[in-house]
Amino acid sequence: MRPTVHDIAEKAGVSLATVDRVLNNRPGVKAKTRALVEDAIAEIGYIRDVAAANLARRRLYRFVFIIPDSDNSFIDQLRGALRDMAAVSQIERIEIGVREVAAFDAAALVAAMREAMASDPDGIAMVAIDDDEVRAVTAEARAAGIAVVTLVSDLPGSGRIHYAGIDNLAAGRTAASLLGRFIAGQGTVGVIVGSLNARDHRERLAGFESVLASDYPGVHMLPILEGRDDPKRVEREAAALLKAHPELAGLYSLGAGNRGLVKVLRAHAPARHLPVIAHELTATTREALSQGLFDAVLNQDAGHEVRSAVRVMKAHADGLHTVDAQERIRIDIFLKDNMPQ
Repeated sequence: MRPTVHDIAEKAGVSLATVDRVLNNRPGVKAKTRALVEDAIAEIGYIRDVAAANLARRRLYRFVFIIPDSDNSFIDQLRGALRDMAAVSQIERIEIGVREVAAFDAAALVAAMREAMASDPDGIAMVAIDDDEVRAVTAEARAAGIAVVTLVSDLPGSGRIHYAGIDNLAAGRTAASLLGRFIAGQGTVGVIVGSLNARDHRERLAGFESVLASDYPGVHMLPILEGRDDPKRVEREAAALLKAHPELAGLYSLGAGNRGLVKVLRAHAPARHLPVIAHELTATTREALSQGLFDAVLNQDAGHEVRSAVRVMKAHADGLHTVDAQERIRIDIFLKDNMPQ
């Protein structure tokens, strides 16, 4: 049979009330008595049912998610995943709040973090911006006992407890490996980023450049174009790129705003096929794959990222550990032939 609190009390020679104080880390227990109870717990192999204990205490978990207010399709997927999670989490007494801030705006993110911290939540999950002020406010949250999880884009060295997102360096390397093969290792390629203030975009770019340099010396990369994840801006940049470089051999879109890119590719109608690699399987990129405008899409599961962030913040609040393999977000590679229905 599974050991119970009664077994602990009997083994340690103390009352149930004393066991309860030790398990819940409450004052009023002498150090010697606390040691007896802890020794008894270890000896009989007692494992506390945290969920049951929290249910009995009517424990409420409060988590805040801070995401960009962008209208790009992947952020829409993130919003949908948060709505779904908020609906199903109520049974576990988890309350999920969502705040939206201007994309790539570090000052706005810091302000939203401070506003969230003022409500004393159990955890904050944010799409991070690589900025010293964001690091500082993250460290403040950690010092105040608030768990911070980075979502989609990481912020190492900030005091965050977990990153729920793909390995973006590996994603960029994968994109370069695919594009290099598609163009037979020769030619000039263009790259459109969202913002170099975003660590995930910088890491994708670094991975892409490293593989081109090591494996495809015959490929020349043009100066980076910044689309700010804005479809209209991406449309302007892509149109100018194709006009200036009619010999372009391939294109890597490592950010969002792909509606603008697709519009340009449809209008461009080159005499030869232009291989294109993009990110995130959305309605836009799915259609582009099916029509042959895109050759491959690298995807991250927004729902998995949200669930992972909630699991980690809840485990932190309960003083428990998570399973690393369960929280690892994989990079999916979709071609026209293997898109999910």
